[in-house]
Amino acid sequence: MVKLEHRDFSVGEDKEEARDVSVSGQRLQELGYAVEFRREMSLFGVLGMSFCAIGILTGMSSAFQTGLFSGGPLGLFWGWNICSLFMFLIALSLAEICSTYPTMGGLYFWVCKMKPDMPILGFFTGWLYSMAMVFTGASGNLSIALYLASMAEVGQGRTLTRIEITAIAWAMNIFSGIINTIGTKAIGRMSAFNVWWTLGGTFVLVITLLVKAPVKNSPEFVFTNFQNFTGWESKGFVVLLGFLQAVYTLEGCETAAQVAEEAVRAEILAPLAVVGSIAGSWLIGLAYMLSLLFAVQNIASVKATTYAIPISQLFYDAVGPKLAQVCLVVVLLAQVMAAITNFTASSRLFYALARDNAFPLKKQFIALNRFQAPYWGVWVSVLIGCLISCAYIGSAVAFNAILSSAAISVMLSYMQPILIRVFWPDSIDDFGPFRLGKWSWPVNLAGFLFCIFVCVLFILPTAYPVNVLNMNYSIVAVGGLLVIITINWFWWGKHSFKGPVKTWVTPSPSLH
Repeated sequence: MVKLEHRDFSVGEDKEEARDVSVSGQRLQELGYAVEFRREMSLFGVLGMSFCAIGILTGMSSAFQTGLFSGGPLGLFWGWNICSLFMFLIALSLAEICSTYPTMGGLYFWVCKMKPDMPILGFFTGWLYSMAMVFTGASGNLSIALYLASMAEVGQGRTLTRIEITAIAWAMNIFSGIINTIGTKAIGRMSAFNVWWTLGGTFVLVITLLVKAPVKNSPEFVFTNFQNFTGWESKGFVVLLGFLQAVYTLEGCETAAQVAEEAVRAEILAPLAVVGSIAGSWLIGLAYMLSLLFAVQNIASVKATTYAIPISQLFYDAVGPKLAQVCLVVVLLAQVMAAITNFTASSRLFYALARDNAFPLKKQFIALNRFQAPYWGVWVSVLIGCLISCAYIGSAVAFNAILSSAAISVMLSYMQPILIRVFWPDSIDDFGPFRLGKWSWPVNLAGFLFCIFVCVLFILPTAYPVNVLNMNYSIVAVGGLLVIITINWFWWGKHSFKGPVKTWVTPSPSLH
């Protein structure tokens, strides 16, 4: 049995754990990296990392109105199951690669190893994905502020200003930085706790909504009712727009790879966590979503709400002000853990990129403090998160564009390693213990096509007629980010980055 705390290896169980740690360290050295981190994370801790990043309660709660207004219950139910299926296929693709290359570089390292003759692909993947993690963390911390603002409105009737909400977001960014500076023990324990919190919180929310809602909707309403507040006339297109809620909620399964060098038997545990987190989120999210659909009292009321987070209105209508506060607390604490995890991932990515000369200030970004935390990456993430939060003061539209670009960037990052597996199926010579076998290529192809579909869908206008306030500016934000990365590549990366840099050379067998 694997424990989270560090121990001296002695007999029995400790010897087995020592062997597991040795095997994981040997595999890392075979990939060219010296062992830098203590392996203190169990399967539960690694699984919790992905659960935290996905944030099934937080993603579903924060984006529920997107599907509710674009397709209604019909679009939400079928969109959730269709998107979950394809995200599960993407998770299988990533898990197979993760098992082969269990390092904290994750998507970036996989691309570099599978296509070493095109370092530009790895460079773009690494930068794009690391920025997406920072943006997602900033989004999560602002969501925390919005949940607190909603609680103030529900409980005290007080409306917080944008400056007050941004100040709370700043405080949460800094809090996330402090927790991440403590190191892997704290994060691992929090991640494991998050699994139980997600399960218990979902149970509490489902029971509360179904028991206390004054009117329960019929199965016919839940599975067939169509709603359209978008202005678009095409029913099919409106339902597809509702898919964005499901995809946004389910992103994050690959985060387990970011702590692969801190996990025992990472070549087994990390891919299991990648796949298991999506499978679990699919079922947990379905239960939570159905309870919301059976309990929603008035969709028009949710649309017209003045609360900072629209789902607060759904809670208020269904269970009253006091229990609505309880529901918001359950989601709020899950959001806190999710936001912390995003900065964990971004700091590890900065570390991996700097280690391979793909990020400036290498000496600083690969430095670890006494808590085994890459603290430079942590606090750069905090700084960027605080700067992004300032956009909310001036324009919620601008802030939302940045956040939408994060969701698109994640899908573009998923697409890079899967693209290589589709067009260069022989890119992996020696697979890890998690292997898809003859199903590998079809699964990769399905995942690749879904990535393209979602990236196109994410940049389309979500309302009609289109104006300056409802325009989808995510294409501008993503384009701007790609331009910055391109300039950085030609100005600096092209000359310094040649692919992963070995920090360990396996010694040749001695001749006797």
